Amino acid sequence: MDIVVLDGHTSNPGDLSWSAFKELGKVTVYDRTPPDLTAERIGNAEIVITNKTLITAEVLAACPNIKYIGTLATGYNAVDVAAATERKIPIANVPAYATAGVAQLVFALLLEICHNVGHHDTMVKLGKWQNSPDFCFWDYPLLLLNGKTMGIIGFGSTGRAVANIALAFGMKVIAHTRTVPKEKVPNVRFMTLDELLGKSDVISLHCPLHAETEGIINKDSIAKMKNDVILINTGRGPLIVETDLAEALSTGKIYAAGVDVVSKEPILPENPLLKAKNCFITPHIAWAPRDARIALLDIAAANIKAFIDGKPKNIVNL
Repeated sequence: MDIVVLDGHTSNPGDLSWSAFKELGKVTVYDRTPPDLTAERIGNAEIVITNKTLITAEVLAACPNIKYIGTLATGYNAVDVAAATERKIPIANVPAYATAGVAQLVFALLLEICHNVGHHDTMVKLGKWQNSPDFCFWDYPLLLLNGKTMGIIGFGSTGRAVANIALAFGMKVIAHTRTVPKEKVPNVRFMTLDELLGKSDVISLHCPLHAETEGIINKDSIAKMKNDVILINTGRGPLIVETDLAEALSTGKIYAAGVDVVSKEPILPENPLLKAKNCFITPHIAWAPRDARIALLDIAAANIKAFIDGKPKNIVNL
């Protein structure tokens, strides 16, 4: 089979191998594909692999030979699901490969907020500690997580991983999720969103992005939060109304925020979070540790093999 990878660079900038894909057919890998070249590059290929390159209804109509679409991601909103389903084209995603990496970055952001490690490292190298009259030096508040309440919105695999780490830090964990687990989750209390907003010292977003969750963090939900709450978002940028978050940071209602995702990516120069007080931004890297990307490619290749063998898995639409 002919396999086309439309935007392979982010997942594999050269430090990994496409060999597992090449065992399954003739593979053409493009680093990036602009919208006006998508259909041309797919051509007569039967298997299309995408990360963020859009597979629209128009592209599907122009490429009638497509038999399978795989995403190099857990999300699959880059594909027109309705159009693919109408054509009976299966879409396969890669679930849970980034769980550990995302949970790890939640706490990297949170610990940076608590200790300002980068800032204090800079101050040491500028001589502030050398010139201190005391044996220690700090010029930012230092926060302790032990005993604080972590509120998790969305309790899939990543939410669970974050809960486990929070418990290891001695935090209390509460959660809000659309589907409460049937089995008891030790040391985690489930509650309504409003209850969670009012009880949490730290709020971490792990819910999927859809009509009901878009803008779930806005001026009204922020008003229900504790003063000095910390907000972490490693989920999807549009979960937050960024102007409302920036305003809450400027007034101090929200003490600090750590975000790995924003509404438009790459971030736009006019994004209000760039100038917001006490806002820490990383460039959508939670998913990207090398080990996670190895798993991503391995699972994506296994998905293709399963399809070829007539036993498709991780299909999201049929």
